Amino acid sequence: MNTLFDDTPIRRGSASYKWDSDADDNMLPLWVADMDFRTAPAILEALRRRVEHGVFGYTRVPEAYYDAVMQWFRRRHGWEIARESVLYTSGVVPALSAVIKALTKPGDGVIVQTPVYNCFFSSIRNNGCEVVSNPLRLEQGAWQIDWGDLERKAAAPHVRLLLLCNPHNPVGRVWTREELAALAELAQRYGLTIISDEIHGELVYAPHRYTPLGSLGADIRQRSISCVSASKAFNIAGLQIANIIAEDAAMRRRIDRALNINEVCDVNPFGVCATIAAYNESGEWLDRLLDYLAGNRDTLCAYCREHLPEFPLSRIECTYLAWMDCRALGLSSGELDKALRARVALRLSPGSIYGPEGEGYMRWNFACPRSRLLEGLERFRRFVREQTARH
Repeated sequence: MNTLFDDTPIRRGSASYKWDSDADDNMLPLWVADMDFRTAPAILEALRRRVEHGVFGYTRVPEAYYDAVMQWFRRRHGWEIARESVLYTSGVVPALSAVIKALTKPGDGVIVQTPVYNCFFSSIRNNGCEVVSNPLRLEQGAWQIDWGDLERKAAAPHVRLLLLCNPHNPVGRVWTREELAALAELAQRYGLTIISDEIHGELVYAPHRYTPLGSLGADIRQRSISCVSASKAFNIAGLQIANIIAEDAAMRRRIDRALNINEVCDVNPFGVCATIAAYNESGEWLDRLLDYLAGNRDTLCAYCREHLPEFPLSRIECTYLAWMDCRALGLSSGELDKALRARVALRLSPGSIYGPEGEGYMRWNFACPRSRLLEGLERFRRFVREQTARH
């Protein structure tokens, strides 16, 4: 047993969105994108010290925070971030919303590559903009950009932004350096700004490598915004802190103003000290986490090949999220979600929330003890057997 990740705390009853959203105590939740693992010991110790101080007033973000962010990305990913380029906020979704507000006017088009993280849609629509879909294409188990369609969409006069998921949630692609360079060239050609959501950047499996968009060079840094956070990789999403990296001074001023208009310009002391401890002291813990998650991914894939061959998984290059094709059941994603909950007490994320291209798919969260993942797979297999027998 790997006690670091197999021995997890009981989350039901802790006001967990994942574990306490269903009244059924037997429900196995493998949906919301947080992990069931304790965060890194250095983060826990930093939080203990902060709690023992006993005063939790308004927080001034110290220089040590900026240093931790800059040094992590330099050391881990070869990305040189200037201190003045960093704006903090309460999360990546508030960051996306503020950036869209800052760089568009109502009616402008924002390209997304569907199926994609569902909050992209609300962040665009809440700012009065139009969602312009560039559907990804599935080729030999991996999702690819439809470049011809993307160019047609980018050429539309009202399109201003490309909202990129790098790496991609939910389809599990790590965009290569060459793909990102091609996106940057296309953005330059059509005068687009790229907003890159890189919250899953640390959760990439060898031999794939996360390439920060901002690491491609000065030209793309001037016409792109990157949103990053330690929240996914270190399981501290509830501490609500993220960073916007904006090198262009004029864009940065507009974004800073939008953060204030949206009133998401303040962060809490726990997010600050946890991020510093994550980036300064928890790299080895992250490496061990990635090894464990890779083992879960391999277990999931092997189980599906042996017992659920009619439910293919997209290739999992990154994240702790698996994208399963469930169209063989002949149910919509919403119908399957309800049936799984009602009949085998298993909760997954219905693919339709990620756009029409996700219909018929389900998203699995495998960031849990391996025994729990296997229990979820057994419940799904039991459902399939019962469903087949009914028909």
